[in-house]
Amino acid sequence: QVQLVESGGGLVQPGGSLRLSCLASGSTLEHAHIGWFHQAPGKEREGVSCISRSDENTYYTDSVKGRFTISRDNAKSTVYLQMNNLKPEDTGVYYCVADPAPTTVQTMCVMGWTSSFASWGQGTQVTVSS
Repeated sequence: QVQLVESGGGLVQPGGSLRLSCLASGSTLEHAHIGWFHQAPGKEREGVSCISRSDENTYYTDSVKGRFTISRDNAKSTVYLQMNNLKPEDTGVYYCVADPAPTTVQTMCVMGWTSSFASWGQGTQVTVSS
């Protein structure tokens, strides 16, 4: 099973940018659906953006459309989440997940469903504050 490690979080002012990275080891991400999830303080974890294994389909939750971009570099076994125009409500822990099972970006991100083969990272903290 793949191991995932997120990085790139930190403290940023409103309107600023961060790029989160999710580095995989132990297996390739090439054949996995990938998702970024956000857990705000005191709230449940929610899907922010997901990308299909073929990169044909992407999903963004409404609150991040036009601000966040998900991408992957299979050669580097890394998935990225570019976060622009950050807002205080973007504060929280961001997790990446890789799921090799047949699924859709909607199932992963909207329903929050992942298979028993999915791997989660430990999360990276993002704080948006002036």
